[in-house]
Amino acid sequence: MERATEIAAAVESSVEALVAVLERARLAQQPTVPPAQLRVLTIVAGNRHTNMSRLAEALDVVPSSASRLCDRLEATGLLRRVADPRDRREVRLLLTSASRRLLADLRERQQAALAEVLGRMPAGAQQDLLRALQAFESAATVPDATGRQDRQSA
Repeated sequence: MERATEIAAAVESSVEALVAVLERARLAQQPTVPPAQLRVLTIVAGNRHTNMSRLAEALDVVPSSASRLCDRLEATGLLRRVADPRDRREVRLLLTSASRRLLADLRERQQAALAEVLGRMPAGAQQDLLRALQAFESAATVPDATGRQDRQSA
């Protein structure tokens, strides 16, 4: 068990370094979008049928907090709220072309930052890392009650 604890500590340290690399890429982006707002954009980008209640649930916040985040994003032209054509009482959240460009630019910056770090590693270590990450992802993915694959949560 001691070996697993050592490995867990090394993984934690590596994750902190990874987060720092990604955060530097985010901060280099103009305009800088606060992390909470960026999370909203990422959630909406991942599900085109996101409404305010689904967003609040995904963020684990009350709907009024989610609404305030959306107010700020809408004011900066990064998010639109439109009536759901199937149920006009519901409001769907949509990305604007500016937010799609912002997310694409951020993805490019993050990938470039990661590629720079990976480029400083020997090719063999890169391959080892790839295999280890794939094995970790596989071990972290467990079937849910319906048999669908879902990543294990803490």
